[in-house]
Amino acid sequence: MSRIFYAIALFWALTTAAVAHDFSALARVVPDDSRIVDEGRAGVRIDLGLSQGVPYRVFTLRDPYRMVLDFQEVDWTGLDPDTFLQSDRISGVQFGAYVPGWSRMVLELGAPLAVDSAELRIDETSGEAHLSLILMGTDFDTFAAGSGAPRQQGWDLPEPAVTPAISRQGTSGALRVMLDPGHGGIDPGAEVDGSDEKTLMLTFARELREQLLRAGGFEVVMTRVDDQFVSLERRIALAHRAGADVFISLHADILSEGRAHGAAVYTLSKAASDVASDKLAERHDRGDLIAGIDLSGADDQVADVLLDIARQETKPRTDALARALADGMTQQGGPMNSRPIRTASFSVLKAADIPSVLVELGFLSSPRDLKNIRNPEWRGGMAQGIVDGLKKWRQEDRIKRSLIGQ
Repeated sequence: MSRIFYAIALFWALTTAAVAHDFSALARVVPDDSRIVDEGRAGVRIDLGLSQGVPYRVFTLRDPYRMVLDFQEVDWTGLDPDTFLQSDRISGVQFGAYVPGWSRMVLELGAPLAVDSAELRIDETSGEAHLSLILMGTDFDTFAAGSGAPRQQGWDLPEPAVTPAISRQGTSGALRVMLDPGHGGIDPGAEVDGSDEKTLMLTFARELREQLLRAGGFEVVMTRVDDQFVSLERRIALAHRAGADVFISLHADILSEGRAHGAAVYTLSKAASDVASDKLAERHDRGDLIAGIDLSGADDQVADVLLDIARQETKPRTDALARALADGMTQQGGPMNSRPIRTASFSVLKAADIPSVLVELGFLSSPRDLKNIRNPEWRGGMAQGIVDGLKKWRQEDRIKRSLIGQ
């Protein structure tokens, strides 16, 4: 039996067996029984200790080479990536929540590897489980032929629904704001000194939502309200489904190049305004690659041209929004980046008909910015700056649109 067909047969057999055990409560990882080690010619061995057996599946993806393990469902608390990963043949590992009820582990492969054998052993007395996989090297053509995410109901993110957009300007003329806390779930974003971007931005989004609602004249929706992975494509789809008037993505990244610090507001551009912006766009979009989704080829050439035409109509309003938000945060004391308004090719800003910006609240690689972002009082001031900026933009935008309509 070839390695590809063996892996497929193995996946179905193990999934069926796991379901038959009728596992229920949330499984917990056992860090002391979990490791990835290089066994030389015997391949790479993955050992994963679990408090109980769970249904799981394994598949591979290319560009870049990845191996994905999905579980229903695992609490990863206590598993340290540096201790868990002990093989140079795996260049990186990520694990975390994927969608509600499902968890995901993604191995970044230094070279093509395939599942040679897999075994899920369950202790009949304790119910504890041990998953062991052996990965062996394979050639590029064989890896490519067997790669690709299987589509199975219940395991995957639903396709973005194509639904009529809700009429904009909300009830009583309220401005409907879509807040997009960056990253989430398996994708933590930037991490430093025990803090991660996904948690900090979710906290700030909740605080900003409260200030917008208290200010009046705003309706607020969010792409995520908890620690959940949301693909870039789905974030845009959610904005359309909600009939959002504006889309604000919230981030706090790390830049090793230079001494980046201070808040900045980004708008979409195919050509980044500087090298740092280009590198940020690469980091942000890599979140979907880590989670097993590849957006390459999502738009065909004709559709892309039509979208670009639509974006040209939205661009002046988007640029005005960026300036208003940057001015609002500056009035609250910032601190702002030396170039507070920038452009980059962030995929999350590609909604053609919704003014969309990305607010980089600061850089976690800057000790000053990290201290600020951890400070509730400072976050409150920046949230107020965004509220003030939205108020100013809404007023000016209404005037401009009324003049155009005359």
